[in-house]
Parts: sequence; C-alpha cells; structure tokens
Amino acid sequence: MAEITAGMVKELRELTGLGMMECKKALTETNGDLKAAEDLLRIKSGAKAGKAASRVAAEGVISCFLTPDGKSGALVELNCETDFASKNEEFLAFSKTLAQLVAENNPADLAALAEVKLASGATVEDTRKALVMKVGENMTIRRFVRFQTAGKLATYLHGTKIGVLVDLDGGEEQLGKDIAMHIAASKPVCVSKDQVSADLLDKEREIYSAQAAESGKPADIIAKMVEGRIQKYLAEVTLLGQPFVKNPDESVEKLLASKKAKVNTFQMYVVGEGIEKKVVDYAAEVAAAAKV
Repeated sequence: MAEITAGMVKELRELTGLGMMECKKALTETNGDLKAAEDLLRIKSGAKAGKAASRVAAEGVISCFLTPDGKSGALVELNCETDFASKNEEFLAFSKTLAQLVAENNPADLAALAEVKLASGATVEDTRKALVMKVGENMTIRRFVRFQTAGKLATYLHGTKIGVLVDLDGGEEQLGKDIAMHIAASKPVCVSKDQVSADLLDKEREIYSAQAAESGKPADIIAKMVEGRIQKYLAEVTLLGQPFVKNPDESVEKLLASKKAKVNTFQMYVVGEGIEKKVVDYAAEVAAAAKV
C-alpha cells in the first residue's frame, strides 16, 4: 500500500475542490494513484475535471503582437524562475520583441526563432543568454503561435499572465476584442462541437455513465441522462455554446450571428499552464538531516 502524504491529499483537493477526508479515502482506494483518485471522486461526487488548469505552475509572461494591417499576429510565452524576474523591464521588453519577431518573420519552430536577429544584430538566443547572465535566472522561450488571416485578428492580454489571439471574419473591431476577452474569462477548448476530440468525449461519457449508474435507474434513462450531460459539457467547453461574458443571456454563437461574424480559430496561453513546479518540503528536509 502506497503512503498517502498530506501533499498528495492537498493536490487532489486542488484538482477536485472536495474535502480532505474524501480525497484521502479516494487516494487510499486507488493506492495513491492521483489520476485514478480524481476519476473516482468525479464518479462519486460529480466533481468537474480540469480545475487545476487555471493554476499557474511556473513564472513568466505572455506577450502578443499584431502587424499594423491586422493580418498577422503572434502569442509568445517566455518563462523565468521567479515572479520578481518576470517584472524585470528588460525581460518584459524581450518578450514583446519576441512576439513581434514571430509575427513578422514567421519562424518554423523554437530553433528557428532562436536564430532570428534583432535590430541590434544579435540573435534571439544570444540575447536570451545575455539576459540570463544579467538577471541571474534561467529563462526559456517555451512556445509561440502565429496566425495569418484574410479576415482580421484580435488580441487580449490579462495582465501578463493570460494572452488570447483570435482569427475572425466580419464584425467591428470591438467585437474581436470582446471575443478575445471572453475566451480569456471562460476558457473554451475549441470553437464548435465538431472540434471536440473523440477521446475527450469518450472520457467524459465514461465518467458520466459511471455517475449515472450510481443512481440505479434503468438503462434507457441512464442513456438519456448521459447524453444530456454530454450536451451540457459541449456547451461549456465550446466557444459558440458558452454564454457571452458581457451578456450571459446571449450565447457567443448568437452574438456572432447578429454581427454577421465568424470565429475561424483562436489560441489562449496561460503562463505556466501544464508545467508542474517542484514543491520543496523544507521541514521534511531539516527533519531528515537531523537524523543523520
């Protein structure tokens, strides 16, 4: 039997929003398997998945840039070790330069971006290394995305931690800004239902089926319950299905239709999303050292 630590319980609580004892019991039942325990709690309590997605697990900034004609744009995530360094003026300036270089030069990947030259003549990689030496922290260009469109692009930055880039046709400039802000607030995973991956739907259907089975109702009723939950889930995770953040009585789909506009695609970056920080238990380290 695996040891169930307080840290494991804390992490499961953050993932599910459920109580300490429920989380500890689930971890015990799954022999310490965090993912299995999360699925078990979702089945037993209906807890939503993905709560941990909003947690920032690494420091840094998101920068965006649009070319003057609004036809090309980019998002870039630049990481560092501490929040203090992420506020450094040179660090911030470098991140903005990176977004502009991506938009204007269209590098194929991170390796190609590293070789792009700045106005100073230095490459991106040389500039990064110089900044690392000056600030005293490791810094990495984690990812970037570039859009080019026949329509128009819109961006939204929430501070420096969330960035959104939207490609849309039709509508006025304010609509693009509103849609980008909505995406940052509501975090859809894709534009429409047909873009939701089959694997993701299968996983959700499996969870909902197990939840419904707990009710003891007949199979035909359970099937209807599951389908209803799937449709609700699709409305929650797709941009078109979500209620518009500025007017919850109207869906984004209806808003776009009223403006004769269409969202082709979008990208949202959250600083540190998907990166796990190593948590150091200093008390345990001291205790262990004392036994030596």
